[in-house]
Amino acid sequence: MFKNLIVYRLAPEWQPDATAAEAALQAARFMPCGLTQPVSAGFVEPRGQAHGPLLELVGGQWLLKLQTESRLLPSAVVKRRVDELAEQIEQQTGRQPGKREKRELKDQATLELLPQAFTRQGATRIWIDPQARALMVDASSAKRAEDVVTLLTKALPGFGVRALQTTLSPAAAMAAWLLEGEAPAPFHLERECELKAPDEVRATVRYTRHHLDIDEVREHIKAGKQATKLALGWRGRVAFILTDTLQVKRIAFDDVVFESTKGSQTAPEEAFDADAAIATGELAPLVAELIEALDGELDESAGPAVPASEPAAVATAAEESAPWD
Repeated sequence: MFKNLIVYRLAPEWQPDATAAEAALQAARFMPCGLTQPVSAGFVEPRGQAHGPLLELVGGQWLLKLQTESRLLPSAVVKRRVDELAEQIEQQTGRQPGKREKRELKDQATLELLPQAFTRQGATRIWIDPQARALMVDASSAKRAEDVVTLLTKALPGFGVRALQTTLSPAAAMAAWLLEGEAPAPFHLERECELKAPDEVRATVRYTRHHLDIDEVREHIKAGKQATKLALGWRGRVAFILTDTLQVKRIAFDDVVFESTKGSQTAPEEAFDADAAIATGELAPLVAELIEALDGELDESAGPAVPASEPAAVATAAEESAPWD
């Protein structure tokens, strides 16, 4: 159910109220792009059932889904239309359009072409753990997660989050674990890591499907390279990549985790509940123990609230997102 996690702490002043949140989310329900609208974003049913709730409660966990749609308009197509319009002006007036007029022609061309453009949809799963006071966004980049936070802040009155900060930075912790050749229990090193030099060249060394408890890796660390990605396993149940920005990526559950649901003849809504309960039941303690492995969390009040992104940033997120199957 989750491929990546970027974790935030809920602002202390926001008190979760599922009924109020559901009502507020209805005003931010997803609507497809209009003919001349380049991007649209809104919330859809996490179960995928039309006209269902936008907030699902499973075992006390909140599950939401943000959908985006963007019109695909290649810059080369816009440029070709701008050139055609500029040529028409030159033929009619005998002069070439200036820079300002060219910008106006670009806006005109975009409006003309948008209704003909194909659309692409993508979605991002969102998980709120009210008891742990945490927001988890299934995003592969911090920019996309910030866009989600922006839309949640607009949709839910009083909603706010802060970036999760740990006492020991992930980069320092990963370097120490590689030097020692092991990660603190209940984690263990897998067979992948990325090391980068901190200088302008950013020389990079990557190990894939390779034992990491070797002198070669230690020499790179001692020479000053920083650990930016490290594959870890947790209790033999979940594998993932930890990044130096505290992102959890490429989450993979061991087969045994979902063994109880395999081959069962359950209705789709029951399957959703089972998958959600299992996934959140595994990942919640994983996140908690990862924070503990990083020497605990810094005081929430020490860091500033996560700033809201500009509305235009949503278009970038929509263009990068991949559909959920």
